[in-house]
Amino acid sequence: MSQQPVTPRPAATLILARDGAQGIEIFMMQRSLNSDFVGGAYVFPGGGLDKHDSSPQAAALCVGLTDAEASRQLKVANGGLAYWVAAVRECFEEAGLFMAYDRNGQLLSLADPEAAERFDGYRKTLHGGEHNLAELCLKEGLRLATDRVAYFAHWITPAASPRRFDTRFFVSAAPKNQVGFHDEKETVDHAWLRPQEAIDRAKSGQYNIIFPTLSNIKALLPFSTTAELMAYARTERDIPAILPRRAKFPDGTVRPVLPGQPGYDHLPGPDPVPA
Repeated sequence: MSQQPVTPRPAATLILARDGAQGIEIFMMQRSLNSDFVGGAYVFPGGGLDKHDSSPQAAALCVGLTDAEASRQLKVANGGLAYWVAAVRECFEEAGLFMAYDRNGQLLSLADPEAAERFDGYRKTLHGGEHNLAELCLKEGLRLATDRVAYFAHWITPAASPRRFDTRFFVSAAPKNQVGFHDEKETVDHAWLRPQEAIDRAKSGQYNIIFPTLSNIKALLPFSTTAELMAYARTERDIPAILPRRAKFPDGTVRPVLPGQPGYDHLPGPDPVPA
């Protein structure tokens, strides 16, 4: 009797980009080797949605995006805005980079050491569940910069995996007056890398980068600046759900096969996800 696939958990990931001397650079972190999911891998900030991400309080703090518009972009009936909130929250918790506007409508600056220290404390208590994102924003007079976060890709973990995520990838230009760093718990290292540099490190074995992450890094190669990347990400376009399947090749290796590639429709597993 075959076992039913695990239901994927809704998740959001944020690709933060900045303009470097040789083109765009992206922020990546190495997960702890003790992590129960892709331990040791280099990833973008992200994680599963929690109950507070879909609260009315969180929705009221989002700038330039309603739940109806977010849901339309994600092709869901409702609740789409929670993915944007989760992407912002997870990025702050894991990377210390907070896509938010201050009381004056400016992107939050943490250039002042006192402010940086205060928000580092918020980051830790938020991660520990002592308060939620909406409570933090109300205390500091912040609004979430969801208008600066654009939907980029949709990936679903293969059916045979013991832990599965239905992940929406987002992109944003990183806030300039903030410094990203790993949390020394779930993540143990961080780096700003050119996309090609990240790909080269993965090829050499220096970095472990899982297939969906690497595929999204490759999708960034055509863009020379964050302005180009964000202009593309904001265009109206079809974003299909990508559900890889694992196949064993003649050389004995097991590798992912994507929709549209030879043999995909004949591999065991559930029906492909509709585009």
